[in-house]
Amino acid sequence: MFDFFKYFTAAVMTLISIWRFPAVRYADAHRRALWGGYAGFAIALCLYTPAAMDAVDRIPVVDLSALLRHFASTAAIMAALTYVATSYGKTSETVVPRHVEVSRWIARASYRAGAAGVVLLAILFFTVVKRDRPSEDFLIDHAGQWGVAVYMTVFYFFPLVTTAVCGYQWTRAARRAESTSMRIGLGLMGFSMWMGLIHTIARIAILWSAVVFPLSQSTVRFLIDATAIWMDLLFVIVAVGASIPTTRAAATRWKEFRTLSRIYPLWFDLVEAFPGTSLYPPGRRLTELFQVRVPIDVRLDRWTQDISDACEKLRYYVPSDLMFAAEDMASGHPDPEPATEAYWIKAGLLAANAESASPSSATLLRDKPFVDTDSEAAWNVRVGAVYSQITAEQARGVLDSSEKLESGHRC
Repeated sequence: MFDFFKYFTAAVMTLISIWRFPAVRYADAHRRALWGGYAGFAIALCLYTPAAMDAVDRIPVVDLSALLRHFASTAAIMAALTYVATSYGKTSETVVPRHVEVSRWIARASYRAGAAGVVLLAILFFTVVKRDRPSEDFLIDHAGQWGVAVYMTVFYFFPLVTTAVCGYQWTRAARRAESTSMRIGLGLMGFSMWMGLIHTIARIAILWSAVVFPLSQSTVRFLIDATAIWMDLLFVIVAVGASIPTTRAAATRWKEFRTLSRIYPLWFDLVEAFPGTSLYPPGRRLTELFQVRVPIDVRLDRWTQDISDACEKLRYYVPSDLMFAAEDMASGHPDPEPATEAYWIKAGLLAANAESASPSSATLLRDKPFVDTDSEAAWNVRVGAVYSQITAEQARGVLDSSEKLESGHRC
């Protein structure tokens, strides 16, 4: 059961770091620092799982997994401090609040302290820590050794400072947050940091108590396991608190992704028919939907503009009566207005792709019921839903009907 919590917290933190990975490319410096904290803790938690420990133990360095875990945690702590220092208070402020100034000073000092701490941890690990045989649990098996107590005290110095700073800043920010989701999220993250402060103090007390007042192994195991469960709960609360403020953004991205998926056939056929309309040649559906070089909201805006520009070009290649023929075909459709445009586009592309096609005077388009990019994208979804169901025979029938109407007008 205890191993389950190890795997669970490692999986949760890994998923959070993957979810926030776009911050590495598109976000500002402090959000990249936040991702660095998640990634560092995810690595540390993964190294704490039995499977990872068994894999690392194959390297001929006794208890190397513990050292790597502490290195990853230290790097994550430095990133968390950077995030907190750069998230609160503006650098242009003439009078910086004392708590912000202190946080920034600690963050600046943490880089040098972290580098020195990593070197000191490595020295202590290979000198004063007794590692004559591999340990199943680093703290339990080495309890009572003064070398491990010194080593872990050096390591715990960093989370001690970080949890205090982050707990104060996030708790204070939660009281000032405007939205409910941000207030709850920051409140949970602040609460988890105070839990982390208690965890760190408890671990230091347990280690030194085992040195000064020898404790039985069963007692040490109970205390270490209890604080480990406490820490796992802490990371779950951090993950929940960090995810709550982003649920609205995640819902928006999911909606934009679904919109892109629905208008892809319409967009693809139009930009392929008129090369140069899009900034780049259209690719396959999966390639276009899952590429990460351009943010999804930017891609949706571009596709919407591409469809509009391509329809503008298509006006010069379609018969003048094509809109009337499309209206007749769509008259019985449950959503006739977008269905009319879908038939007009499908039949118009047949006319534009014909060998004898040549540009002429532009035909008129009906007014569209949208006033901004979002409503235009929603309109394209309605058009695309009908467009995807129109067969080539139906499009040819609309085109033939328009030509008959035009011939009748000439007669």
